[in-house]
Amino acid sequence: MTHRSPDSAPSPRTVLVTGGAGFIGSHLADAFLAAGNRVTVLDDLSSGRRDNVPAAAGFHRLDVRSRQAAALVEELRPDLLVHQAAQMDVRRSVADPAFDAEVNLIGLINLLEAARRAGVGRVLFASTGGAIYGEQERHPAPEEHPTRPLSPYGVAKLAGERYLYFYQRQYGLEAVCLRYANVYGERQNPHGEAGVVAIFLERLLAGRPVTIHGDGLQTRDYVHVSDVVAANLAAAALPAGAGFRTYNVGTGREVSVVDLYAALAAAVGSGLAAGHGPAKPGEQRRSSVDAARGRAELGLAEPLPLAAGLQRTARWFAARASSPDARG
Repeated sequence: MTHRSPDSAPSPRTVLVTGGAGFIGSHLADAFLAAGNRVTVLDDLSSGRRDNVPAAAGFHRLDVRSRQAAALVEELRPDLLVHQAAQMDVRRSVADPAFDAEVNLIGLINLLEAARRAGVGRVLFASTGGAIYGEQERHPAPEEHPTRPLSPYGVAKLAGERYLYFYQRQYGLEAVCLRYANVYGERQNPHGEAGVVAIFLERLLAGRPVTIHGDGLQTRDYVHVSDVVAANLAAAALPAGAGFRTYNVGTGREVSVVDLYAALAAAVGSGLAAGHGPAKPGEQRRSSVDAARGRAELGLAEPLPLAAGLQRTARWFAARASSPDARG
């Protein structure tokens, strides 16, 4: 099957967003619609919310591992496949590595086989900038940093990148792997490991106690979802012939959990002190990514400052707390 060049596809383009009912995926669906594209969302709603899907987008409740999901790709023949759907809980990946691999690898391969048959032009792949590097030798970590993931989740994301490289070289299916740092922002799910900003905000706004695991001095690179959206839009706009590329998406700045909590408490005007519990076994001590390549090659602006992003996020969570049906 001949693959269509991303920049020569008819306008508007057809975009399929997997995981488009989730936190990041729904923002991407909004953005691709706003750019004048036809957007379809594929999501099994295991963690996403149906009301996150924009009204102008098509929606199919499907599992990425299913024959029906592959058939949808072949039926739509999208110009762009934006693959955000994933099993994203690191702790679950450790407890059940087979399930993690089923969703994050078998599901990906299922879609890539369909994309190959359908002549999809390009895949944007949500990878990970924290779990893929493991304990870092350099801070922040550039894309060339050794990849030594410490969880099945990180292993699966790295293997996904390798599969995408194979499909690009073997079949000409262009791929851009975006290694996200710790993404936060409006619509983040407060129920899960990946949503520490959302977890803290939900508890602060409800006046419920917050527990920090360990001493709270472990650091992460927190990037606002708007910067993730900008990176995806820029990757989608790369000219034909981009081949296989990998970009970190983050700020390069380390923030401790203690400092993050203090900033969030200030953002919502809470004086509630956080408690401390046992550290999570095997948790990385420090994590941050160098996103200079993306700024240079994709023309991305400097990321949103953390203080401004946390204020935006806190306002959304406060509005949601007073009106649970609010959509960002």
